[in-house]
Formats: sequence, C-alpha cells, structure tokens
Amino acid sequence: MAKTPEQEESTSKVGPAKWRVGVVAAALLLAVATALAWFLFHHSRAKQTAKAEPKVKAVLHLDPFVVNLADPEGDRFLRVGIDLGIEGEQDERSHPGQAAMSLARARDTILAILTACDAQALVTPAGKANLKDQLTKGLREHAPELGVREVYFNEFLVQR
Repeated sequence: MAKTPEQEESTSKVGPAKWRVGVVAAALLLAVATALAWFLFHHSRAKQTAKAEPKVKAVLHLDPFVVNLADPEGDRFLRVGIDLGIEGEQDERSHPGQAAMSLARARDTILAILTACDAQALVTPAGKANLKDQLTKGLREHAPELGVREVYFNEFLVQR
C-alpha cells in the first residue's frame, strides 16, 4: 500500500518530534536516577561513619596539672584541670595494676605535651583547641588502652 505525499509528510514530521521527546525523557530519567544514587550512597556512608566512630561512654577525671611553660620570656605557669572522654566504662576493680599503669602513662603524656607549650599560644581559643587535639592524639598513641575520644578542660589558668 503506497502512502500519499500528505501521509508521508505527516509521518516524517511526527517521527522526529517523538524521537526528541523520547531523548529528553531519557535524559531526564538518567539525571533523576543519578541524583538518587548519589543521595543514597552518601547517606549510607554518613551512617557508616557515624557507627564506625565510638562515642564517649564515660568521663575519667584527672587531678589538676600545674606546669612550667616553655616560654623564652620568663617563668610562666599553667594550671589546667582535665577530664578525658573515653570509649568504654572504667572498671578499676578488674585490673587495678593495669589501670594505674594506664593512668600514669596518660599523666606522663599530658605533662610532656603541656610543658612544651608557650603562654602566648595557649591564651587564644585556637591555641586551646590545638592543645586539645595534641592531647587527644598523644593519649591515643601512648595510652591506647584508655580509648580517649575527647579532652575536656574544666579549669584553665595561664599565669604570665
């Protein structure tokens, strides 16, 4: 059956139009699918990261520290009270010798870090935040059995 010129003309005009609509619909569908996949991937990664990092379950109170600071301008002192946010519960009755050793190692690490500081850096908020980071990193390296996650200052006095 032969098509008339009018039928042939109307078919050729509708064909490309339908093809363009199909391409646009496919591109739109691909964009939506990509956005959905990105959202689901990043949302699940955030949950895994939150689960992977243990939270603070207990706080270990330490006696205050009074140290000489490493200041070239003269005698400067720091008095600081520190509490440690730890991953697990501290049960001193289970291994009293090990708990004492861990505490001694923690105090030694803290003293080594504090005595290397200078007063000018410690009086700024950025200096205190940097000190917390140094203490957390040092305690994780030298006393990993404590499971230190956070360092809290409950007293902070620099005598200049």
